[in-house]
Amino acid sequence: MTNDALAQVAVTRETPVRSRPGTVARKVWQLGLHAGLRALPWLIVLLLWYLLPATGLVNSALVPTPWQVLVKFYEQLTTNRLWLDMYMSLQRVTLGLACGIILAVPIGFLLGWYRPARMLFDPLVNFFRSLPPIALIPLVIVYFGIDELAKVVMLFYAAFFSGVIVMYEGIVQTNPLFIRVARTLGATDEEIFRRIIVPLALPHVLTALRVALGVSWATLVASELIAAQRGLGAVIQNASNYFQIDTIYAGIICIGLLALLMDRCLRVIAARLLQWQERIVP
Repeated sequence: MTNDALAQVAVTRETPVRSRPGTVARKVWQLGLHAGLRALPWLIVLLLWYLLPATGLVNSALVPTPWQVLVKFYEQLTTNRLWLDMYMSLQRVTLGLACGIILAVPIGFLLGWYRPARMLFDPLVNFFRSLPPIALIPLVIVYFGIDELAKVVMLFYAAFFSGVIVMYEGIVQTNPLFIRVARTLGATDEEIFRRIIVPLALPHVLTALRVALGVSWATLVASELIAAQRGLGAVIQNASNYFQIDTIYAGIICIGLLALLMDRCLRVIAARLLQWQERIVP
C-alpha cells in the first residue's frame, strides 16, 4: 500500500462519523416517546383527580384540587418546616430498614440453605410476619417507651420479617446444578461460596431490600403514632385532628415520592451490580 493510501486511511479513521439527520430525529422521537409514556400515568391520575369532584360522586369540599395541595405543600415547606418532618421520617425508615436487612439477610440465607432450620423456624417466622405492626404498638410502648427507639423498632420489625421471607424463598429456588458442576470441576467449598453462592444470592438480597423498603414506608404512619412530634406520619395525624384534608394529601404524596425515589436508587444500584444477569425485560 502506498504512502498516499495509508494517509487516506488514517484521515478516514480520525474523521468522526457524523450522525445522519434521520438517525438523530429517530433518537429524539424515541426519547420523547419514552418520556411521554412515563408521564402518561401521572397525567391520567391528575385528570381523574380533577374530574372526580365534577362528577358529583364525592363532595368537592372533601377532595382538594392538585393546585390546592401544591399550595399547601409549599406553605408547609416554608412555614411549618415540612422538610424537617421529611428528614425525620427518612431517618427513621433508613435506620429501621438497615437494621432489619442486616439481620434478615443471614437469617434468611440460613433458613433457605439448611432444610432443618427452615422446618424448625418457618412456622415461627410466618406467624410473626402475619402480625400487623400497628397491633404491637401497646407492647412496643411498654417495652421501649415512646422515644425514637420505639419507632425504629416498629420499622425494624416490618423490614426484618418481610426481608427474611423474600430472602429464604429466593435461596430455596436456587438451582443446585451450579454447585454440582462446580464440585465436579474440583472447586473447594470456599470457592463455591465466593464465586457461586454469593453471586446467586445477590439478586435475592436486593429484592429483599426493595420489598422491605416498601413495607417500612407503609409502616411509617403506624410507627409515628407513638407520640411523634415530627415526621410525615405526625403531620398526617395532626391534620386529621383538624380536618385539614389538603395537608393530609400533601403528607401522603411526600411519603409516596420519598419511597419512589429510594426505590429508583435501589433499582439503579441493582442494575449496575447485576449486569451479568440475563433478564427477560432489560
